[in-house]
Amino acid sequence: MAETQSRGFVFSGKKRAAGADDFDGDDLFMSKKSMLPTLAPAWENDPAAALASARHEFGEHGGVNMSIEASATFTVMEPETMRRMFAGELGPDRDFFIYSRHFNPTVLNLGRQMAALEGTEAAYCTASGMSAISSVLLQLCSSGGHVVASRTLYGGTHALLTHFLPRACGITTTFVDVCDHEAVRNAIVGGRTKVLYFESMSNPTLTVANIPELSRIAHEKGTTVVVDNTFAPMVLSPARLGADVVVHSISKFISGGADVIAGAVCGPASLVNSMMDLHQGALMLLGPTMNAKVAFELSERIPHLGLRMKEHCRRALAFATRMKKLGLKVIYPGLEDHPQHKLLKSMANKEYGFGGLLCVDMESEERANRLMHHLQNYTQFGLMAVSLGYYETLMSCSGSSTSSELNAEEKALAGISPGLVRMSIGYIGTLEQRWSQLEKALSRMQESTLFNKN
Repeated sequence: MAETQSRGFVFSGKKRAAGADDFDGDDLFMSKKSMLPTLAPAWENDPAAALASARHEFGEHGGVNMSIEASATFTVMEPETMRRMFAGELGPDRDFFIYSRHFNPTVLNLGRQMAALEGTEAAYCTASGMSAISSVLLQLCSSGGHVVASRTLYGGTHALLTHFLPRACGITTTFVDVCDHEAVRNAIVGGRTKVLYFESMSNPTLTVANIPELSRIAHEKGTTVVVDNTFAPMVLSPARLGADVVVHSISKFISGGADVIAGAVCGPASLVNSMMDLHQGALMLLGPTMNAKVAFELSERIPHLGLRMKEHCRRALAFATRMKKLGLKVIYPGLEDHPQHKLLKSMANKEYGFGGLLCVDMESEERANRLMHHLQNYTQFGLMAVSLGYYETLMSCSGSSTSSELNAEEKALAGISPGLVRMSIGYIGTLEQRWSQLEKALSRMQESTLFNKN
């Protein structure tokens, strides 16, 4: 079985017996404790269907869940085997492991799930979302390289592109409005621009990128398209829409518990392999290694990601619709007046909604802070905290928190107003219970405003 990377790295749960370091043949994949990977049909674009079709790894003793391989290092039966592993002759595709910074069976299992989720050949999971982003950019760009990126990005990514990469590597970035396709086309320099980078749904303004068209423009000039899909797992599948690489902060919706930090790179097997090269691989040499216990935790959560996303999205649409009727300035791609509503409908995977985040523009930071204060401390609608994808609603004023790395001019260009409140809508409690809490907070805010005027 020569091809072993149809959905990321494939390995067996079968234990190698003494003297069996050089065994070969299809029986490697036919162990009682493992299943062959099953490719989804070409027409099966639903990420939930793809996840169900991915290989299921069983536990060492027949457990329905795979065992956690917590070892940092792995033994071999024969001295010659170690030389062959370091020479690249034997690897995880044949159940040979050296050291968990290189490859770990539990982490690779999560990688297969992420590849199935995003519809890519392979995936590798990392210690954080930022490590996934930085590793991809460093792998694709050499010193003096050029990136074209959306001007509306997560603050940490913006800082990486604006400050760190130019200083440390001489990699420069041209920021553009990705909704202006002509500007994107003009910014990409054929033969020099290595990456077009954007978020499928921008943080925090919820601008939806035209992934097929942007991919077409980039590919015409030989540029690799990297998309951060952290805001829209299940909702959008960038690789199925033309993107080359998809990155994630798994810490958010995919985790769902606000208890782990993790990331993922999903893309062609050739790219993932190059990132794990002993001499030139960004992941291998920078070492943003995911802990196997974290990987196990996450692998148990991905199967119900679709159910969680549907409820996040259902409630976000309900709240956005009702808040708009109250006269609030609401930004949500599920509303028909959102500039990219029709675009999102045309790209989105059916039945998953329009995303689990909404924004309310309170115009000033002072008003934004008062709203969040009432929502948390008076009615317990949600929590003032950064991040997203938690079962409780999380709220933050983006300009002074997750986008604080941008200066005033950059925030204005990105469309981030001082009073923009980003809400990651949770699903705990009933919808009507939470709506009542939100209404009470708004009433309390209006009362306090009238009291202060008098």
